[in-house]
Amino acid sequence: MTISEIKNDIIEEFAMFDDWEERYQYMIDLGKTLPLIDEQYKTDENIIKGCQSKVWVHANLENDKVVFTADSDAIITKGIIAILIRVFSNQQPKDIIEADTDFIDAIGLKEHLSPTRANGLVSMIKQLKLYAIAYQTQLN
Repeated sequence: MTISEIKNDIIEEFAMFDDWEERYQYMIDLGKTLPLIDEQYKTDENIIKGCQSKVWVHANLENDKVVFTADSDAIITKGIIAILIRVFSNQQPKDIIEADTDFIDAIGLKEHLSPTRANGLVSMIKQLKLYAIAYQTQLN
């Protein structure tokens, strides 16, 4: 699936819920399906700076696509990174770099996060894109 198709699926899924209580629960459930980072990558180098809670992200380049794994010590944050990884993992670096994150506003996520969690969300996106830039450089 393309990034656009995945983003549209996420927007449709969040539209099914009437309130943010249900959406938070859905995010927690998504966090439980997150492709977990191997324990060896739970290091300071893989912690996303700027997050209130601990979030570890690791990336590999497989068949010219970036594959992300992650974990967090907070359930909501784990759900947030799960959404981002669903969008960006198994995509070509160029597509990740060029992708916008308009779906975050479309589902109302940023406005329903505390300021520190919203900053963490921005930091997560930035880090995923930095991995993509590094791999794009390798491919060129």
